[in-house]
Amino acid sequence: MRILVLTKRQYMSQDLLDDRYGRFRELPLALVSIGHEVTGICLSYRPRDEGRRDDVVDNRSVAWHALNAKRLLPWGRQSYWRTIDTIGREFCPDLVWACSDALHAILGVRVAKRLGVPVVVDLYDNLESYPATRIPGVTSAFRRALRHADGITCISRPLARYVLNTTTSKGLIEVIENGVPGGLFRPLDQRESRDALGLPTDCQLIGTAGAISRSRGIETLFQAFAGLSQEYPNIHLALAGPLDKGLLIPRYPRVHYLGMLPSSKVPTFLSALDIAIIANRDSDFGKYCFPQKFYECVACGIPVVAARVGVLEDVLQNSPRHLFAPEDAESLAEAVRGQLKNPTPLPTAVPTWNTLAGKLGVFFEAVQLHSTSRRAGAG
Repeated sequence: MRILVLTKRQYMSQDLLDDRYGRFRELPLALVSIGHEVTGICLSYRPRDEGRRDDVVDNRSVAWHALNAKRLLPWGRQSYWRTIDTIGREFCPDLVWACSDALHAILGVRVAKRLGVPVVVDLYDNLESYPATRIPGVTSAFRRALRHADGITCISRPLARYVLNTTTSKGLIEVIENGVPGGLFRPLDQRESRDALGLPTDCQLIGTAGAISRSRGIETLFQAFAGLSQEYPNIHLALAGPLDKGLLIPRYPRVHYLGMLPSSKVPTFLSALDIAIIANRDSDFGKYCFPQKFYECVACGIPVVAARVGVLEDVLQNSPRHLFAPEDAESLAEAVRGQLKNPTPLPTAVPTWNTLAGKLGVFFEAVQLHSTSRRAGAG
């Protein structure tokens, strides 16, 4: 099958082309590895270099066409729509996979109609909780796009249930969670990992990697650590990831903020920890997301303590020691105490992007067949 992927270029504080990271880079490459042909357009909302960039890994290749958002205007030789027409003529896609935000869901339906092929919209979060949907008309246009989509991929089962309950979509729905690159996330020597990052080697180290954000409940972790640091004179907190504007890291002597790490260093960071913390809030975002770091922590063999919300409440329902009440600092502190006393890595199976691509490819084929049948019936 020939698949056209539409996505924004920057997401999760990473650049798809420059940082070579994330769901919308890994799944297209994995689809190529199982025999599909994939090309994509990645749209940047801030000025970036433009043109074709081939992402090649182990003889797998995805041709990305980088465009800036101004190319959505209809004029100019390099307009978005001229690029779509060229891809339609030369690549002849069988299906469009529209990813990353509400705009791309809306664009995806228009592009698929222009090319005369089915469209699958990917919901890697509850996109209605994103700031873009506050723009007048965006939410209604997004819901129309879901209604007209031939298929929808959801990052979590709670999000799939939400879509079923709140939309009138007649398309097929499949859950495609996040995964990890095969071989990258694995247990590493703790002492060597701490040395590599300049972290103290002789301590109890808890921490988190990812967005250091109020929207994820990070202040609950700060409050819990303030209490734990009084109980445990040897406990330290390590943080890595993008920091909310205006959010201050506590100035405790045992707090270490490493900033943004390259994706290749994240396994080193996780392996340096005694306990990984996944904070979240019981919000429209927290209820339906699938924290990327969860499977990464599990693959590195690190005990995890996570907020009891959304998909992780389901995944860890038989492991209550690993859960804490969201936005409850004492509940988080108690879960950390339990893991410090009896550290227990999770035996959860971790899917790779290649495994998920197999499931995604089967779903695309089902959508194509379903779409063909619907159109034949309508005719």
